[in-house]
Amino acid sequence: MPTMSRLETLCIEKGMKMTGQRRVIARVLSDSDDHPDVEEVYARASAIDPKISIATVYRTVRLFEEAEILERHDFGDGRSRYEEVSEEHHDHLIDIRTREVIEFQDPEIEKLQAEIARRLGFKLVGHRLELYGVRDSEEKS
Repeated sequence: MPTMSRLETLCIEKGMKMTGQRRVIARVLSDSDDHPDVEEVYARASAIDPKISIATVYRTVRLFEEAEILERHDFGDGRSRYEEVSEEHHDHLIDIRTREVIEFQDPEIEKLQAEIARRLGFKLVGHRLELYGVRDSEEKS
């Protein structure tokens, strides 16, 4: 029997009933190294279990999001994309030509955001940073 994915473990810890199809969807999301949308999750999950419907994937993704084990992003292409909620904060750089999403961390940006909030009279309790760009090599051609 394969070991449980991170998402499966989180679901069980939150008391969620784990059906076979939810397990497949959780495993697909845990194994993703990109930020898939529901259609991509469905394609990957139905390759494992052809009986999984797109409606089941939508319901399961919404359930995981409501349980705060999955985070939804909108990277400007009109599709909600998902990733596991991470203990480590990171930001995203999105290539507007290829739609590639690069995760990064930068202590200077984090410090600057907290300082800006402080100057404006706020204590920063959370944020989301998304940068959009094109690779320099493509820009020059």
